[in-house]
Amino acid sequence: MTFRAILTNRATDGAVTTSVEVLDDRILNDGDVKVAVEWSNVNYKDAVAILTPRIIKSFPLVPGIDFAGTVATSRDGRFKVGDKVVATGWGLSQDHHGGYAQQASVKGDWLVKLPGSISTRDAMAIGTAGFTAMLSVLALEHSGINPERGDILVTGASGGVGSVSIAILAELGYRVAASSGKSVEADYLKSLGASEVMDRALLSEDGPPLGADRWAGAVDAVGGKTLVNILSQTKYRGAVTTCGFVGGMELPASILPFILRGITLCGIDSVNAPQSLREVAWKRLATDLDLRKLGSMVSEVGLNEVRGVAENMLQGKVRGRTLVDVNR
Repeated sequence: MTFRAILTNRATDGAVTTSVEVLDDRILNDGDVKVAVEWSNVNYKDAVAILTPRIIKSFPLVPGIDFAGTVATSRDGRFKVGDKVVATGWGLSQDHHGGYAQQASVKGDWLVKLPGSISTRDAMAIGTAGFTAMLSVLALEHSGINPERGDILVTGASGGVGSVSIAILAELGYRVAASSGKSVEADYLKSLGASEVMDRALLSEDGPPLGADRWAGAVDAVGGKTLVNILSQTKYRGAVTTCGFVGGMELPASILPFILRGITLCGIDSVNAPQSLREVAWKRLATDLDLRKLGSMVSEVGLNEVRGVAENMLQGKVRGRTLVDVNR
């Protein structure tokens, strides 16, 4: 049986090439569960994988770190034919064929059965970005950060993680400040629930090792100097989650906020999170995310348009979530 998919290869000069191909299903990895894929999406990691040799470890490969669809066959007793499932992270788009295809074959441990209120399209509007946002909220809660503790800062606010984080936190009653470099997105961010929108430049310059305490907590998707400044401005016993490094992988920070204010820095790993945590996160997404807000976050493309979206994403020109209809 054949199916359509994006296939990445590596040229002799090291450049990554992509093309939409018709593939035989014998190319698929051996897995416990075969899924008829309906939707995928484009994340920052996808853009890096499609345009650079930094993510994919084995060529040729079908990229796409997320997918959602319907179980077609299963050797895993936890899943039956017809179940609606979602997969994010793990080895997808690294050394295992990913979601930019009409079919996928994976381990059962990589799948989560979707709550009934979340469709496969909704699942990809959420995707790795929304899953990461939910993990960040869970980490803040685990650190004792509740709405009464004070304002929560969200950086990279108009991106996927930022957008969903704002929507979840606002739904839970937190007052959210959104940091963005796109002033034109202020109305969009406020529609998601942000009470305040601030220019990202305020956090991107060198600052004091211990600044005025402003934030009870933060969800940071930027890293670098932005994260350093957030740490210096976090209140006593506050918590900051970190999940991205578009602003740099270095952390030239002072230890003073950790010692004098007892703050917590929480790393968020969405790739290898265990299935038990994934199930908790998706159940919480079903109750704590207003799915109606996803409508303002998403746009749709087909497989042929994914590379163009990736190019725009690396240039900071993409807002919210881009869904990929693999059957379009």
